[in-house]
Amino acid sequence: MTIFWFRRDLRLSDNAALYRALTKEKEVQPIFIFDRDILDKLEDKTDARVSFIYDTISQIKKDLNHLGSDLWVYYGNPVEVWNNLIKKHKIDAVYTNEDYESYAISRDNRVEAILSDQNIPFKKYKDHVIFAKDEVTKSDGLPYTVFTPYKRRWLEKILSRGKTIQDSYYLKGYPTEKYFDQLKGSKTHQHLIPLTEMGFEHTSLAIPTSAVSQGLIKGYADHRNFPSMEGTSRLGIHFRFGTISIRQKAALASTLSDTYLSELVWRDFYSQILYHFPHVEKNAFRPEYDGIAWRNDEKEYDAWCQGKTGYPIVDAGMRELLHTGHMHNRVRMIVASFLTKHLLIDWRWGEHWFAKKLLDFDLASNNGGWQWAAGCGTDAAPYFRIFSPEAQTEKFDKHLIYIKKWVPEYGTAAYPKPIVDHKMARERCLAAYKSGLGK
Repeated sequence: MTIFWFRRDLRLSDNAALYRALTKEKEVQPIFIFDRDILDKLEDKTDARVSFIYDTISQIKKDLNHLGSDLWVYYGNPVEVWNNLIKKHKIDAVYTNEDYESYAISRDNRVEAILSDQNIPFKKYKDHVIFAKDEVTKSDGLPYTVFTPYKRRWLEKILSRGKTIQDSYYLKGYPTEKYFDQLKGSKTHQHLIPLTEMGFEHTSLAIPTSAVSQGLIKGYADHRNFPSMEGTSRLGIHFRFGTISIRQKAALASTLSDTYLSELVWRDFYSQILYHFPHVEKNAFRPEYDGIAWRNDEKEYDAWCQGKTGYPIVDAGMRELLHTGHMHNRVRMIVASFLTKHLLIDWRWGEHWFAKKLLDFDLASNNGGWQWAAGCGTDAAPYFRIFSPEAQTEKFDKHLIYIKKWVPEYGTAAYPKPIVDHKMARERCLAAYKSGLGK
């Protein structure tokens, strides 16, 4: 029996490692592990991401049942789960897709060690990015740390094996459905552990659909910066957990919107940054920025988290996040700049809040975005670039449509006064950064 291990690739179609398993092995048994090392750290037991994963896993299980197979689902520590699997079953090989986050790498190393002790091959493949690790590097073999030349080389590589981006070898899908007869048959179906037995409650928070109109993608460049418009795809959660194929979306985007395609390239860029520079998970990409003396005022941080700063565009974004688990991309930059520059609160505090609340939280992209806003990351905005909330409102929500949707008390006595003066905050920020950087 061969095992295929689902992780952040929750789909049966166009799945790289599943395809390899089905075409190279027989009796392929898919499994999924609800990882207690991750779940036990989640404070919110109504976390919509857990419900989303559970519902997706439930559907995959049903689909496999219709195919005469089954999905084995476990809840526990991955190493313990694998030790039990090895004891109960004769396993010929294990297939899975790669994950480049530090926890995932550590977990996989531990699992690979116990499999190796039993002479069981552990085969990993690339799936949730187009290019990973060292696939796109400078001529000297070193990783890119600036996006524009990275994107240029990314496109060159795509077109090195295809007349157009769409027909590139690197964006070809994996026709798994042709080989479903290699799935392990099952006349009886394993019981699916209820969500409540894992300590979580099911939430009905609306999850953005994975079906996005081509018209939206075509208009992406023109509409993406205006939070009151339906101008972004909101596919982040689907990319994060692999319920859609990055290859299919990149191929389609290449025919509809260069700007949208660039957003997908950014995912690859930040993923390879995290892989090559794992210190960014805890520290600034640019070490000199670790010397900044953050104020870290807890009351001001709480006001920011709750959307009560007295700056309407900031508050609208934070309340949208609280109520929906989503925040418009342009507004993410505004609120991040406000926290780090206006309030001089450590970017890691903001990153942590987004990690807790964003449905589409992805470590590499979230970390990259926060370090960009704070000025300490790759390709970052210079430290002296400080967004004016008023100017951003004038440019992107001039008629206050977005603000009034999320801050209905704006313009009344019930709305709080600004917790900080913009001019003073700007001068204070510049002084703190100059001092921290020794300028």
